[in-house]
Formats: sequence, structure tokens, C-alpha cells
Amino acid sequence: MAESKKSLSFEEATVRLEEIVRKLEDEAVSLEESLRLFEEGIELTELCRERLDEAELKIKKLARNDSGKLKLTSED
Repeated sequence: MAESKKSLSFEEATVRLEEIVRKLEDEAVSLEESLRLFEEGIELTELCRERLDEAELKIKKLARNDSGKLKLTSED
């Protein structure tokens, strides 16, 4: 994946994915451009999956302390 894509936030990646979908659905694009957009979409989908996996791990590490407040634990 291109380094510039790795720096995108989840939200930025989903916005770009929506743009790609609109282009593929609404515009008459060449086969080559369609393939390029599809490949970019796959990369962005993988990036979003990574971001979601990271968030899920972080959520799983949340635990309540003795006073009932949530805290982030370092346990795996």
C-alpha cells in the first residue's frame, strides 16, 4: 500500500472509497481507469479493516477498575 494511503484516517479512507464507488457507478470510465480505481479501493478497504481491528483490540483492553471507572489495561 502506498505510504500516503497509510497515513489516512479511517474517515478519510471511507470518504475516498465513496468517491471511488460513485465514479465506478456513475461515470463512463475506461477499463484501465476502472481497474486502477478498483485496486485503490481494495487498498483502502484493507486500511479500513486494519483501523477497525486496532480499535477492536483497544476496546477489548478496556476494563473497569475497583471504583467502576473504565481504564485501558495492558493485558492481552
